[in-house]
Amino acid sequence: MVGRSVKLPWLLLLLLLAAGARAESLEHYSAAAIPAGRLTVATAGGHGALPLQVSADWTRRLPDVTRALVVVHGALRDAYTSLRIAQSAIYAAGEAGHGTIIVLPQFLAEPDIAAHAVSGDVLRWSTSGWIDGEAATGPAPLSSFDALDAILARFADPATFPNLHRLVIAGHAAGAQLVQRYAVVGRAPGGLARAGVAVRFVVANPSSYVWFGEDRPVSASHAACGTVDRWAYGLAGAPAYVEQTEGLEERYIERDVVYLLGEADTDPNHPLLDRSCAAEAQGPTRYARGMNYLFALEQRHPNLVRHRILSIWGVGHDAGSMFVSACGLAALFDRPGCAAF
Repeated sequence: MVGRSVKLPWLLLLLLLAAGARAESLEHYSAAAIPAGRLTVATAGGHGALPLQVSADWTRRLPDVTRALVVVHGALRDAYTSLRIAQSAIYAAGEAGHGTIIVLPQFLAEPDIAAHAVSGDVLRWSTSGWIDGEAATGPAPLSSFDALDAILARFADPATFPNLHRLVIAGHAAGAQLVQRYAVVGRAPGGLARAGVAVRFVVANPSSYVWFGEDRPVSASHAACGTVDRWAYGLAGAPAYVEQTEGLEERYIERDVVYLLGEADTDPNHPLLDRSCAAEAQGPTRYARGMNYLFALEQRHPNLVRHRILSIWGVGHDAGSMFVSACGLAALFDRPGCAAF
């Protein structure tokens, strides 16, 4: 089952492309709107406010909530479109009114601050920095991983969520890159597991992945491509949030990760596809890169990897169709009707 796609942000992008722009245009693109909700993110490095939309009042006790769905927006930083997609998926899965809370964080970039009346305590990153977990440009050098930790920490509180048993954090495209990197390095999922909450990461059509080791499916010498093993394509030079890299691979393969791949996301010249040499070393297209990535993990850890690919026939780079498909509903809500690789 494939639901209606949510097209508005992509129409805006197509207008940019029709005017001769490519991915670089997003350096100056500003999000259409900013949610009114705020979550304080605080570490030893400082604190700041993260804009977000929450489908229920999570400042009070919510005994009816059994599942949390955290959806990370894409490169256009449109949290409201992510909300509409999440709501469509909930209705398609028959989960409306059945105890699911939705959280939609918004990782603002500097153009958003310039375009909207945003207070100085609101976190903001460079246009691509939030995707890779880099330090915010203000008001404190917090990582987008710190922000995800703060969200997940709220769900680890049994006083507020006494019956929560599953948390799914999902993203498409740029959002999927953040989710996959967080699945590798994130700290808070361990706290949720100790609280009895199972965490799943749904990674849909990202441009690239954090790889382990030096082997790549496409040859890329370090002399020709010095970034092939560097963050965010490998672990070398990881951001300050990552205190150590030892043991990350072993922990990652034990986590519940679903790679949601559109079989038609195969355009090697897609305007938002990462065309760097480090990304090209992972494969020519998003679909190929996803298939290559899990194959490589399974080669390194035979019979140990918990991850799976859910492949969606006929769907390309379209978040709405991805998440409302039968495989999308299987990833988000454990619905039947989708076979895994």
